Amino acid sequence: MSLGAETWDRLRGGLVVSCQAGEDEPLHGCMAGMAKAALQAGAVGIRAEGPRDIRSIRDAVDLPIVGLYKIRKEGVPVYITPTFESACMVVHAGADVVALDATTAVRPDGLTLEETITRIHQELNRPVLADVSTLEEGLRAVEAGADAIAPTLSGYTPQSPKLEGPDWELLRALIRDVRLPVLMEGRIWQPEDARKALDLGSWAVVVGSAITRPQLIAARFVQEIRRHD
Repeated sequence: MSLGAETWDRLRGGLVVSCQAGEDEPLHGCMAGMAKAALQAGAVGIRAEGPRDIRSIRDAVDLPIVGLYKIRKEGVPVYITPTFESACMVVHAGADVVALDATTAVRPDGLTLEETITRIHQELNRPVLADVSTLEEGLRAVEAGADAIAPTLSGYTPQSPKLEGPDWELLRALIRDVRLPVLMEGRIWQPEDARKALDLGSWAVVVGSAITRPQLIAARFVQEIRRHD
């Protein structure tokens, strides 16, 4: 764990806030302010999407940034930092760690996962966080050279279970079988869930929607109120 060791040390045992908002969301373009709020709350890191937001957050806070770039193309299932070029853009914007989809071996630019990670290490000098949806993908990402693993994509691929809450089974399996930092991410809605993840052995906990997507937070209140009408 030499590459990015200081970054991983800063993240250990803490909350990483995922500051992301799509073009159709109310807080699109406001993620620097959200990152400042996360810093004030005691977060130890930020997960950010897209060069513009990564750059604005880098200027706003002195926290480790796990950066990614979502590029969606019809017929291409891999969209989280899908190419080496997109990884370059993430790093040049100021990310300390590159997060990428590690659910498949071959990527849209024709590189294998191992080739992509190797180039990120050698040419960009950044560690890689592999987002996976199954234990098998996590183990393959380790073999490909990933520096950390997260079950971010569990529930979003055909090969993973569809759950309302966190995939605790996958988290336990990754912590058991992977000798790398495992960051818990995915459907963490309650503070108690974040605490549970750390108690299970997660290196850190990544929380997004429950903190940074007010339209979803408000909807939960509205649904509960209407349920009792």
